[in-house]
Amino acid sequence: MSQDYQRLAHLSPFELKDELIKVASGKANRLMLNAGRGNPNFLATTPRRAFFRLGLFAAAESELSYSYMTAGVGGLANIEGIESRFERYTAEHRDQEGVRFLGKSLSYVRDQLGLDPAAFLHEMVDGILGCNYPVPPRMLSVSEQIVRQYIVREMAGGAVPVESVDLFAVEGGTAAMAYIFESLRISGLLKAGDKVAIGMPVFTPYIEIPELAQYALEEVPIHADPDNGWQYSDAELDKLRDPAVKIFFCVNPSNPPSVKMDQRSLDRIKTIIADHRPDLMVLTDDVYGTFADDFQSLFSVCPHNTLLVYSFSKYFGATGWRLGVIAAHKENIFDKALAQLPESAKQVLDERYRSLLPDVRSLKFIDRLVADSRVVALNHTAGLSTPQQVQMVLFSLFALMDEADAYKQALKQLIRRREATLYRELGMPPLHNPNSVNYYSLIDLQSVTCRLYGQEFSDWAVQQSSTGDMLFRIADETGIVLLPGRGFGSDRPSGRASLANLNEYQYAAIGRALRKMVDELHVQFQAQSGDKG
Repeated sequence: MSQDYQRLAHLSPFELKDELIKVASGKANRLMLNAGRGNPNFLATTPRRAFFRLGLFAAAESELSYSYMTAGVGGLANIEGIESRFERYTAEHRDQEGVRFLGKSLSYVRDQLGLDPAAFLHEMVDGILGCNYPVPPRMLSVSEQIVRQYIVREMAGGAVPVESVDLFAVEGGTAAMAYIFESLRISGLLKAGDKVAIGMPVFTPYIEIPELAQYALEEVPIHADPDNGWQYSDAELDKLRDPAVKIFFCVNPSNPPSVKMDQRSLDRIKTIIADHRPDLMVLTDDVYGTFADDFQSLFSVCPHNTLLVYSFSKYFGATGWRLGVIAAHKENIFDKALAQLPESAKQVLDERYRSLLPDVRSLKFIDRLVADSRVVALNHTAGLSTPQQVQMVLFSLFALMDEADAYKQALKQLIRRREATLYRELGMPPLHNPNSVNYYSLIDLQSVTCRLYGQEFSDWAVQQSSTGDMLFRIADETGIVLLPGRGFGSDRPSGRASLANLNEYQYAAIGRALRKMVDELHVQFQAQSGDKG
């Protein structure tokens, strides 16, 4: 088994998962439990019902344009009178949950957000029909106003003025990462050999992308301390003072420890930027922030230095929709850094973007992201598909209108109950961490074995795992698939278990199987200790 691992050791955890699944599935009459996937098995149904009901209304609006022709032919929806027609539609179908939500959404958009209801409806109808290119390509105008209300509330707690934020709607967090890395390279804000600080452990691509030949960046790990609740120490964060460090990448709450930064860490980074590194760029990926209590993003404390990536995939159970945004403050250091580039570099960029506007140097970084996402020449057809943007808007309205946070509390209760079940069957309570969001559990071999059977056994068990075959052994003996913590930058032998993608009884089975394996290891340890005695 160890030979197999060594042959596959270079693989990303997400590719290694497939090999572990093969091993875990290799025995008949045994259920394979894949806890390695972060895809949730829960989702928000109300905004989806609304999407489909809105689609029916939109199709009828389209057919009004060519009602004299053969059935099945429609045209562009007419904004004139659309509000009254929509209110008639919601009244006639008020017994349908999705329609009820649509009616409330219109009232919220008009009365709480102060937006033009007819413009909102026309954009939603036109968008869900998908009959026009996204205009503006960065994000539909009314959609941006609604989604940024959601982003600022959830990520910044209102600390950043809503009107100061620009959004770029993208195909999930994956696209956001790809676009940001590429535009930083193209613009010369990151060059080969530059130092990039990475908060560890972290979503593996943040480690793997900088190592690619096209970027060739030097990584500076900022290690979170598992013995201090997976927080970064002051000494680790002080690495950001180095002026050679150009940008700090982090996932907050972290992946896989699933812990949000505490107030001390946020304040420390804010102070470092204010007193030592006003030029430091920050990229924070906050996809798990909506599962945290009282979450605060780095975007809320360092908005001028930070690009925020948020994906709707986990919280709304929408990985297949590919919905995400990049948020930037209208006054940011990315634009400032572009203005400070050498004249020769500016001239190169002038040539690259000259087909877009006469004054290239006024083009903001976030708009360069849009152009670069379509290699500039196709900028006029850039942008996230309009039906995707409509679903994003409905997700945002669903959260904004849920003043009691009933959906959020239900999800928190669900995943925390799963964690409690897993650790109960493992034979120990989960360690209390007020900053944990519990989307993942990083099962630390050292911690688990020590808590169950003491330090001496723990030291022995960790030594046994040094060959790297522990996860294959778990897969082979128990049928459980966990992802390697080391693949996410953890320096201790551990396995990442998602608490989002299986049912409670299955987490109980995982806990029992892991406990059985630890007990068997302990028997081996006692036998060896007895032989030595």
